[in-house]
Amino acid sequence: MSRVAPSQPRRVGILGFGFIGAELYRFLCGAEGREAGLAPAFVWARRQGQLDPVDPAHRLFDLADMRAHAPDLVVEAAHPDLTLAHGEALLALCDYMPLSVSALADDGVTSRLRAAAQAAGTRLLLPVGALVGGQALAARRDMWDDVTITFRKNPANIDFARTSTDPASISGPTVIFDGSVREIGKLFPRNVNTMLTCGLATVGLDRCRGVLIADPALDVAVAEVEARGRDGSILRTEKRQPVVGVSGTEMVASLIRSIRLGMGCLETVDIV
Repeated sequence: MSRVAPSQPRRVGILGFGFIGAELYRFLCGAEGREAGLAPAFVWARRQGQLDPVDPAHRLFDLADMRAHAPDLVVEAAHPDLTLAHGEALLALCDYMPLSVSALADDGVTSRLRAAAQAAGTRLLLPVGALVGGQALAARRDMWDDVTITFRKNPANIDFARTSTDPASISGPTVIFDGSVREIGKLFPRNVNTMLTCGLATVGLDRCRGVLIADPALDVAVAEVEARGRDGSILRTEKRQPVVGVSGTEMVASLIRSIRLGMGCLETVDIV
């Protein structure tokens, strides 16, 4: 299918070179990226040795040197701390897409990022990620009475670092958390970015309910959403997918689509 691409490639910088960052870089360097009108601007990683597979022209060792690479968009695929430390500077330079949406659990951070984007004429872009039906949810955000998003994962795919839970002690399906997505974002920042996106797209971080269930019998990640509207409407979705580390394998394809939509690199016939 032919694509509508900009006359000049839109340049994408990548913060982080784990599974998602590496797959995004591979796409940008390949034929599909070129056909979509996208190209790599730079790749940065916390450990410089991670950049060995990256073309030397694309390696960024010091975040202070980003401007020289002239990115149109920077994608964070590493850790929410990068948004806290550099989000405003990034938005002063170009559009910014943080995948670690848990950084936005703090309203003060979100407000500062919005202000930075408004001042610079750039955009803070939030990818749909694993949120099935995300566009439908966001389109009716003023109509929802309550929204619940539930994750079911193997304990091996959950980062318990900020809790006192010993994953080895979990022998069957166990509710690890049940409360607002704002609070779960603080406890499991690497696992629940889609929950934060769901809250931001619908009833807000405090009203959106997040449930995390650890189940050692699972070999996939399950994401379920139930939204109930004031008019009596109900939207329910469920997705099951393999997991690499703490991320679903479908995340890369979803991310690429979000980038293309955000950068205006659409297919000739597209569903938007």
